[in-house]
This record gives sequence, C-alpha cells and structure tokens, in this order.
Amino acid sequence: MSTAEFAANQQTDGPLAGYRALDLTDEKGRLCSRILADMGAEVIRVEKPAPGPPEGNSSWEDLGKRSVTLNIETEAGQEIFNRLSRTADILVESYPPGHLESLGLDYSSLGQLNPGLIMASITGFGQDGPHRDYKSSDLATSALGGQMYVCGEPDMPPLKPFGNQAYYCACLFAATGILLALWHRHTTGRGQHIDISIQECVAATLDHVLVRYFYEGVTARRQGSRHWNSAFRIFPCRDGHILFSLFQHWQTLVEWLDAEGMAEDLTDKKWGDGEYRLGHTDHIVEVLGRWAQTHTAAELVEKGQLMRFPWAKVTSIPELVDSPQLKERGFFIEARHPKTGRKYKYPAAPCKLSRSPWRTGGRAPNPGEHNIGRIPW
Repeated sequence: MSTAEFAANQQTDGPLAGYRALDLTDEKGRLCSRILADMGAEVIRVEKPAPGPPEGNSSWEDLGKRSVTLNIETEAGQEIFNRLSRTADILVESYPPGHLESLGLDYSSLGQLNPGLIMASITGFGQDGPHRDYKSSDLATSALGGQMYVCGEPDMPPLKPFGNQAYYCACLFAATGILLALWHRHTTGRGQHIDISIQECVAATLDHVLVRYFYEGVTARRQGSRHWNSAFRIFPCRDGHILFSLFQHWQTLVEWLDAEGMAEDLTDKKWGDGEYRLGHTDHIVEVLGRWAQTHTAAELVEKGQLMRFPWAKVTSIPELVDSPQLKERGFFIEARHPKTGRKYKYPAAPCKLSRSPWRTGGRAPNPGEHNIGRIPW
C-alpha cells in the first residue's frame, strides 16, 4: 500500500483523527495501539530491521497501522526516533522497565523534546516494586493477578482463561488512560507518563472476588460452569449447551417443568423458600439437568425468552459468524487486500459512535513498508 493509499484509508472523522501514535510494543501492547488506529489515529509501528527480505505481517492486532523499521539500540536509530517522537502525540511501549531509559528514550528524556507527549508503558508488574524485573507472560500475570485461581472446576486445578485475556485487559486500560491523558492535555498542554501493570489490570477485573474478601472475609472458590452466587449455570441439552438462570421467576419455571412431568419434588412448598433453594442448589441442578437434556437449546431459549428468562445457547464459532443479530448490526465486515484482491472478514468496532465513528479497517502492514513516504525522518 502506498503512502497515498494509506492516507486515503485513514479516518478523517474518527475520535482520534489528526493524532499520531508511535508503537513500540510486542504482544503485551499491540491491541492498545490497534484501538488507537481504529479510532482514527495515525499509528506508526516501529520495528527492528530483520535480516533478509521483509516477511508479511498477519497479526490482526496491527490492522490499520503503518510500519517503519528502525534499530533504536543504535545511536543513529535513537537520533531518528527522537526526531520522530517530536511529531507524535502518543507513544505506546512494552519494553522491560529501565530499558528505554538506558537508551535515553524514556519519558523523562522524550518529554523534554516534546512536552505534550503521552507515553504509555505496558509491563507485567509496572515500573517499580519488588517484581518489576520479573519475567512475565499472559499466563504468569493471569496467575499472579488472581484470575486463574477462580477459573475452573471446584475439585480441579486452576484453569487458564481462553486467549491472552491478561494482555487484552491491560491494553483496554492503557487505551482508556491515553484518552484521559489526551483530555487532560487539552486543558494543561502537558503530556504525561502512564504506567500500566498487567498484574494490576487483571486484579482490577476480579468482579466480586476482592469485594467479598475485603468485606465478608470470603475467599472465592472455583465454580466451574456455575456462577459465583449460583444464579446461573451451564447445562448440556440435546444439541449443545445452554445457560440457565436457576432462581429467577421460580414459580413459573417449576410450573413449566411440572407441565412436562419433570418437576420431580420441586413442587413441594419447601422449595418456595429462597434460602432453602440456595442451600440445596445441587439438587435443583440435578433436576434441571435431566430436564434440559430432553430439549434442544433453541426450544428452551425461544420459550424461555418469551417468559422473560435471560437464557442463552452457548454459541459455537460458526453460529456466532452466522448470527442474525450481528449481521443486522453489521458487526462483521469485509476488506479486500490491495494486492491479491482477496476478501477478508473480521469483526468491526465493538463501540458505535454516532458523530465520530470508531472503525476497523485497512490491513496489517509489512515490516518497513512505510520507510519511504510521509514519515518525518
């Protein structure tokens, strides 16, 4: 893609149109800069030159970015990066703490060249503290942030959440911090440094776990497919799995089961007491489990939703892609590769802004693709 083609594809009405961001991240922070690109910012990914011809970049986290190759470990590379940083509004990086400082490219140094610069540093444990130099990964920060402890079956070892959830969580917090810092800059003219600890981001999203520990002294246990307060559980049915609410509209639920001759003893008066049900949830799960396996998920969801039960089928990936709800809202979009002509489908922006749209688009650039062009070397 030429510079002209790229400029044509850049948003002119996105919330971050007109801003420039530099991307010095690995997998820990790539999604953060991708979000900035989706919001209309010009994101320049700075990558270390690799020996041999450049290979194609297939990372979905780099869609819509530009790419330049530059070795910031050298004196010449540092001089060039300093010039580039003078033109930037935002810098996102995920080097180990102290590394950029050793190169003279830390916030203290770059902020003198560009007082309005906003720099977000995404690391496993933050810029200080006894663990700041620990090696980390998505798995490690999930474990040390408490997330893994509450995932899995009650009598089994902790379970890893799907995907790089710790990294993605940190990227969302980093993007939020950058937007707040930009707002602050509008009134002060000054940029600032944003210190993102992935461990802290994971701990900040533990929902009820820390609240219950601080105020009730309760240590959360792994609940498997059951919600922490037993309000919901996943059950197998004839053709897949379904999410049931266990206690909502209890009388209506029992009457439904009874009409099909499958309520068993749940019609007894004792089950009308909420505290009794909560103390005997395992029995309710057994009865509902037997009933669910006599139906398809579609049957249960259709009738359950008519009765105002918040039930849902556990959707497979092919079913997700064919979802009529997502199709109606245009969630999946297609883009044509400018060289091969091949069409690619991918998720659109998960947030709809009526006046300054957040749009996904473009493609992942090849390393160094924009070395020659509009980059202010």
